[in-house]
Amino acid sequence: MRDTPKTKGELVIEQIMQQLDPASPRYRVLSVARQFKSSWVELGEQLCLVRNAGEYSAWGYNSFDDYCRQEVRIKKDTAIKLTGAYRYLEKEEPEILARSRQMQPIPDYRSIDLLRQAREEQQLNDEQYQQLRDTVIEKERSHPTVAKQFREFSGQNNPPSEEQLLRQALTTVRRLDSQLQQLPDIPETLGTACSTILDELGRRALLQEEKTED
Repeated sequence: MRDTPKTKGELVIEQIMQQLDPASPRYRVLSVARQFKSSWVELGEQLCLVRNAGEYSAWGYNSFDDYCRQEVRIKKDTAIKLTGAYRYLEKEEPEILARSRQMQPIPDYRSIDLLRQAREEQQLNDEQYQQLRDTVIEKERSHPTVAKQFREFSGQNNPPSEEQLLRQALTTVRRLDSQLQQLPDIPETLGTACSTILDELGRRALLQEEKTED
C-alpha cells in the first residue's frame, strides 16, 4: 500500500488516462510516466516513439515540449535528458537496456545523459570519457558523484581565461628576460623590447585585476 499522497501531476495524469483507451499509445506513455523514477528507460523509449512519430500533434499539442509539460507532467529539460539517455543506451550500451528489461537496477538517467553529452558533444577526451563511463556503468556511483567528475573533466578542457593567459605570458617573458641578461653580447634592442613587453603585460594584468575586483 502506498504511504504518501499522490502528487498533483499524478492526479492529472490519472484523469487523462480515464478518458483514453488502455490499448492506445497515448495511454501507454502516461502509464509508464507515473512510475518513471523506478523505470525511466521505458518512459524514455515511449517519449522517443511519440516524438519521432509526431503523435502529440494528433493529441492536440503544438509541440513535443507542450505535450511533455502539460500531459506527461515533466519539464522540458527532463524530457531531453530522458530521450537523450535512452538513445545513448540504445546506441552505445544495449546490454544496459537488456538489464532494464529484466528489472535489474540501472544507472540514473541524468548520469547516462552526461555520458551521452561526453560522447556526442565531444566534451571529454577518450581517456576522460572512459573514466566517466567506469564511474557510471561499472562502479555505479551516485549521480552527484558522476556530475562532479563530469564538471571536473569538462573544466580541464575549457580554454584558459584572459587572466590565466596573462599570468602565463608574464611568467614566460620574465624567464626570457632573466636568461637574456645572463647571455653575453646581447643587443640592447632585445633587452629594451623585452622590458616593453613586460611593461605592457603588467599593465594589462593590473587592469584585469581591477576588473575582477569590480
